[in-house]
Amino acid sequence: MAYPSTPRRATPGRTMRAAVYRRPRELEIEERPVPDVGPEDVLVEVSHCGVCGTDLHLILEGMGAPDSIPGHEWSGRVVAVGSSVQGLEPGAAVVGGPSARCGHCDYCRAGRPSLCTGRLGFDPSHQGAFAEYVRAPAGELLTVPSGLSLREAALTEPLTVALHALEVSGIETGQRALVTGAGPIGLLVAAALRAAGVEDVRVSEPGSRRRARAGEVGSTRLLVPDELEVPPMPFTIVDDPVDVVFECSGNPAAMEAALAQLRPMGRLVIVGTGRRRPRFDHNRILMNELVVTGSYCHGAGGFERALELLSARALPIDALIERDDVALGDLLPALEQLAAGELAGKVMIVPGGER
Repeated sequence: MAYPSTPRRATPGRTMRAAVYRRPRELEIEERPVPDVGPEDVLVEVSHCGVCGTDLHLILEGMGAPDSIPGHEWSGRVVAVGSSVQGLEPGAAVVGGPSARCGHCDYCRAGRPSLCTGRLGFDPSHQGAFAEYVRAPAGELLTVPSGLSLREAALTEPLTVALHALEVSGIETGQRALVTGAGPIGLLVAAALRAAGVEDVRVSEPGSRRRARAGEVGSTRLLVPDELEVPPMPFTIVDDPVDVVFECSGNPAAMEAALAQLRPMGRLVIVGTGRRRPRFDHNRILMNELVVTGSYCHGAGGFERALELLSARALPIDALIERDDVALGDLLPALEQLAAGELAGKVMIVPGGER
């Protein structure tokens, strides 16, 4: 679906359309005031905003704050800058980057800014980019490289999540990987693994559409969860185990089965979030000296690396994004389709598509 690409210009007192969360599975498209711009702020006209798994939790499962505007995987063009902002002018193509961190705590110095002790943490009331305009601190924006479309650039934030998972895993060329769950993040992890030179990338996914899409992004073996053998004894190793499992579904059964797919000293990296908790076989972890770790958001420099990879066409971008963009008024049905596994790739919302 094509939408007008000519930027509008926000004026004082103008309103914008925004998707406002009310209660579980209820969004309203409202006219909201265009945000005011402070001295250090930038006002951006949103071009595309990707739908994240977190949005499913916020909107469908009720984790959001009433009257909030979700959406954090966005790209757009600058329309106004604050009086103290330098280096950004109206018309510049930008993406939303990492929020400010202290830069000097143990975690920041270790390259793990998402664990910064000075971070504000998750805020369900955050006013995001499922709206025609979004306001952001100038220091949190990155310029889109020439030749990369705003639609493609909206993959930047979720790609940082995939790249951080690879970083946490320590996986090397020549090792074998399994990705459980071929939703948008699982697909990005699989594509990033192939771009990093990992040749044996297996994907386990119950949905046929998502399995097929995993093949399109370069996965070398496509499995259904029932094919993942779980030996009854913790010291029994499956045939042809992998070095790393990236668990991207948030499903407890997938997490539990993932342990049994690892060779001794293998690593399970938990990337997907979920409200249900797994029950791990601690004896398997102990007897095989397995490592179970999480991968939360992004690492230092992740946004810059993501933009470089996207700009270099190092990933199959067309296979990672759903073919048709979605208008703001169709956001809720798209969320329902994603949750049901009817959509495989990243869904891009175009907030200005209906004016």
